[in-house]
Amino acid sequence: MSSKKDNRPDVRLMQQRINEGILTAQRRLLNRGLHDDLSFIVWQGGRVCDVPATKISPF
Repeated sequence: MSSKKDNRPDVRLMQQRINEGILTAQRRLLNRGLHDDLSFIVWQGGRVCDVPATKISPF
């Protein structure tokens, strides 16, 4: 039973690293879109939209 409690910090740390990796990938993608003047196809407001990279706010 105590082994489950010991693993929880590891799971939290792994989830934190996954989240940081996703955020880094999103930033790189946006930077590439801004650099190459690209647009992104996203699901927004219940429909598929073509959004220029310049209209996406950096995070």
